[in-house]
Amino acid sequence: MPSPQSSSSPSQSGYGDDPVAVLGAGALGRLWAAYLPSETTGFVPRNASALSSFKLNYHLEDDRGREHDIVRRWLTGLSGTSLLLVTTKAGDTLDALAPIIDRLPAPCPIVLFQNGLGSQQAVAERWPGRPVLAASTTEAANRPTPDRVVHAARGHTWIGALTETGAAVTSAVIRQLARSGLEVRGEERILERLWGKLAVNAGINPFTAILDCRNGDILTSPLFLDHIDALCDELANLIEAEGLPSHSPRELRDNIERVARNTAANTSSMRGDFQSGRATEIDYINGYVARRSRELGLAAPVNQMLADRVRTLVPHPNPERSS
Repeated sequence: MPSPQSSSSPSQSGYGDDPVAVLGAGALGRLWAAYLPSETTGFVPRNASALSSFKLNYHLEDDRGREHDIVRRWLTGLSGTSLLLVTTKAGDTLDALAPIIDRLPAPCPIVLFQNGLGSQQAVAERWPGRPVLAASTTEAANRPTPDRVVHAARGHTWIGALTETGAAVTSAVIRQLARSGLEVRGEERILERLWGKLAVNAGINPFTAILDCRNGDILTSPLFLDHIDALCDELANLIEAEGLPSHSPRELRDNIERVARNTAANTSSMRGDFQSGRATEIDYINGYVARRSRELGLAAPVNQMLADRVRTLVPHPNPERSS
């Protein structure tokens, strides 16, 4: 399997030939940029006038513990972009896309890597004519310092279309992302895949943030044990109401606990946001579950309680702004 595409001086020859642009230079964005070919991959600046360099330099520790120096360009021109990966936080996605989307070629696929649900549908609804796809990934990455990314564990990434034009380019997107050497697969029922990941995140992430603990530590905590069954009841009811294949509360709990055990030493993205003083994605995980439940006439008091408690940890924007 290919190693990350390290480079101390990226080749300029061929740069701009169908480049892959990454919008969002957090842990996941830097992970994908590191594994994709260095000569055709770059980052989209949120504020080009504030750039102090034409390049972004950082270090990557791959999943085998090997160190790589990564250099990627900042892309100020997007006219030749063949693929855009959006790896911003869920709450930032619309605001980040809006200023640049008219600079992208109309056929350019847009692949959304956000946690939870809500932001993906918002993008597809706002730009229905664009080829919009969603990704669900289990690649584990964290950013312990501003210039360092750790690829904590390899996983799989599933890609599926959210718009009609997205369906026509799914195979091409998968082929392009497969150049990274990471495992990429197509998924016709991508919303089901996203719901499955949402359920796991809803059962792990808020507990780790509230308790300020690693994933595995929640399994013996009174907060988790007192609320997990009711939380899974709420998730099962909502999944069924959405018209998706049903899952029993027991199945959901077993899956949540399995993932927590398998990632016992990991820090969830929500706990990482809390520790860094950043707004979390709670509005797109438990907050989304609570909001959709209300819209469908269901009760979700445990998801609402967890969302409210996480919002007290760090400042958050209005949680109803994306409803």
